Amino acid sequence: MSKVIHPFEPVVDNNSKVLILGSFPSVKSRENNFYYGHQRNRFWPMLADIFGCGVPVATEDKKRLILDNNLALWDTLASCEIHASEDASIRDEVPNDIPGLVKSYGIEAIFFNGKASYKYYEKYFGKDARMEDMIKVVLPSTSPANAAISAERLTAEWKEQLQRFI
Repeated sequence: MSKVIHPFEPVVDNNSKVLILGSFPSVKSRENNFYYGHQRNRFWPMLADIFGCGVPVATEDKKRLILDNNLALWDTLASCEIHASEDASIRDEVPNDIPGLVKSYGIEAIFFNGKASYKYYEKYFGKDARMEDMIKVVLPSTSPANAAISAERLTAEWKEQLQRFI
């Protein structure tokens, strides 16, 4: 395993209310140079279903879907050693500056796309006084590895939580 640096910037603007955090980009996402780039990841189809639009294909359309719906998108880790796309293999991790982003943009809540992103957030920021009042919601991962949860249930759980803020 070798050290991998997170290759893309957060997607955020001054209207963002909810920050969606993954753990670290998959191999396919890094190859496609954008978040949730694996063709079987359910993230983009799920958001399209929730917001009643077509599934975005181009990176600019994906960014627009995030920003037009007052969301932000980033990952918990800035760099790590990782084997393939396996969260369980992550070692020697360095976190992104989540508190800095949240405070700079006035984010109201953080939604974790799966347990791994939450685990690393808690490890580095769980006791951070700047984050005490932050609403945190751990949601089922949209990863194709999380096949035990149907697309319908995944969408319903995410939609129920997003409706509190959008």
